[in-house]
Amino acid sequence: MRFVSYERDGAVRHGRLVDDETIAELGDGDLLAFIADGMSTVDGASVALRDVRLLAPLQRPGKLLAAAANYQDHVTETGGEPLDKSRLSPRLFLKPPTSIVGPGAVIPLPDVSHEIDWEAELAVVIGRTARNVTAEQALDYVAGYMASNDVSARSMDYGFERDTDDKAVWFFDWLAGKWCDGFAPLGPWLLSAGATGDPQAIPVRLDVNGVTKQHGSTKDMIFTVAELIAHASRLMTLEPGDVILTGTPSGVGAATGEYLTAGDEMTVDLGPLGTLRNTVA
Repeated sequence: MRFVSYERDGAVRHGRLVDDETIAELGDGDLLAFIADGMSTVDGASVALRDVRLLAPLQRPGKLLAAAANYQDHVTETGGEPLDKSRLSPRLFLKPPTSIVGPGAVIPLPDVSHEIDWEAELAVVIGRTARNVTAEQALDYVAGYMASNDVSARSMDYGFERDTDDKAVWFFDWLAGKWCDGFAPLGPWLLSAGATGDPQAIPVRLDVNGVTKQHGSTKDMIFTVAELIAHASRLMTLEPGDVILTGTPSGVGAATGEYLTAGDEMTVDLGPLGTLRNTVA
């Protein structure tokens, strides 16, 4: 099933997409409490999709995690050496909830960088509390999946000269480049885990102004969805509604020096997870 959060008559609501035009309303607020309560559905009023404004399915999850360097072709296109999975652990970082926006939202270009990039990604939503789960168990803890875009600033300029040869400066610039407002679009809907099937068989595509930049598949992840969840659950307790972005395939702007400018439209298409469109301004 496809679940959405939306604004109707000035209030945030959530519901189930009956078809491409109709929502069966399920309750107040976004999907967070719905997921925590086990996602049981009792359809309410029918609402026309055209009469609401879709929001990010989860607007303020407890945690928004993301995986860096999780596709070999993305690692090598940006100058990295091929990675040996047997000698690695997943590279997880956090993005703030203020980075979350929904489908159709305009992402403000920050004044601390002029090199803003795109990263189409599969997002995983945790459905129940997970701590120290195995990879074999991990998918049983998934509520569903969404399309996402890990928008990234590839360089930072704070208006004064810094020692950029310091590796710590490079790392924290890279990390800060993930944090800006609007840098985590999510949506347009949450597809339940049962309806999604194998999370390692989802196409990942991103267009900028109608030109395809990324075209890959989740089958090419270095660490699978299950492995990412298992690893994260060793580091922290995962709770219902937590989100994990799972990395991006090749085709990012940093590989060619092409970056976003005001007015550009990004379109993320993850097949059954829908199409997520956002512009920058």
